[in-house]
Amino acid sequence: MGKNINIAVLPGDGIGPEIIDQALKVTEAVCNKFHHDLTYEFGIVGACAIDEVGEPYPKATHELCMQSDAVLFGAIGNPKYDNDPSAKVRPEQGLLKMRKELGLYANIRPVTTFPSLVKKSPLRAELVDGADFICIRELTGGIYFGRPQGRSEDGNTAYDTCIYTREEIERIIHLAYRFASQRRKKVTMVDKANILATSRLWRQITQEISTQYPNVETEYMFVDNAAMRIIQSPKNFDVVVTENLFGDILTDEASVITGSLGMLPSASIGVHTSLFEPIHGSYPQAAGKNIANPLAAILSAALMFEYAFELKEEGALIRQAVSASIEAGIVTEDIANGQKAYKTSEVGQWVLNYIEKN
Repeated sequence: MGKNINIAVLPGDGIGPEIIDQALKVTEAVCNKFHHDLTYEFGIVGACAIDEVGEPYPKATHELCMQSDAVLFGAIGNPKYDNDPSAKVRPEQGLLKMRKELGLYANIRPVTTFPSLVKKSPLRAELVDGADFICIRELTGGIYFGRPQGRSEDGNTAYDTCIYTREEIERIIHLAYRFASQRRKKVTMVDKANILATSRLWRQITQEISTQYPNVETEYMFVDNAAMRIIQSPKNFDVVVTENLFGDILTDEASVITGSLGMLPSASIGVHTSLFEPIHGSYPQAAGKNIANPLAAILSAALMFEYAFELKEEGALIRQAVSASIEAGIVTEDIANGQKAYKTSEVGQWVLNYIEKN
């Protein structure tokens, strides 16, 4: 029996529209193949929403997301706001507001290697070959959302506040242990408990919760050490869980393991509608050039089938198609490694054709 799949599509800024176009085509092909009834509607978010209606996450977009079963999202960001520190309204405010209002408290980022890309990683092949771990980042708390936040009247002092509550920490730590229970049974909790009060609360609560999962090994690691260890020995990690700021930085660092930032998908799980997006950002330098890597967005669609709709076979087929495209050398310039580079649309079409034929 096919399912009714109703999604909100938010292409966003920069390369967002180009990569989401390919991910949506793949989603349509998978739904056709497995006899699912797909409906979708587009919404605006980010700089394009500011330009159109004056705010980065309009009420109409929020209502669309709330009425949908899942959100397929591209990217947010525009240099004209990055280069204007005095701007009162910024695209990234829309991303934070969307996370908060949808209750997207956990960002799940799988870090896996593709055999044909191992040699394209800047790390030695023997370090990354076989690496397979998940980063679970808290997404609606911490320094990104803490108040007070701002600048002094003379503009010479700025301040941000990092705040976490027990409830925010407990729900994501439990999530990390549930994932680890289904994998290799190891949780690495990353903090800065030797310096930060919020990190000491994270560590205390993790120690309390760990007793409920006796079959899962618990490891504690300071964030600076974790940043080094992810590069030195990525195969030693299974499930990494951490707060918002640390997770933001560490997951981008982990992208070098796969060979390109354009290869990492993510799922943001929450209390309302879950959201699926590539982690690479808007990459404005490539916008409109048809050169951006669409594979992370396509892999995000795979996560959407699995996490939002519990359709494992559909997600597996998408990953199989992506692996096949890499094996065949049908890739964009970021991972072409001196070989022929294909356009965004060509890579998407190849994956689409593979899904239709297999």
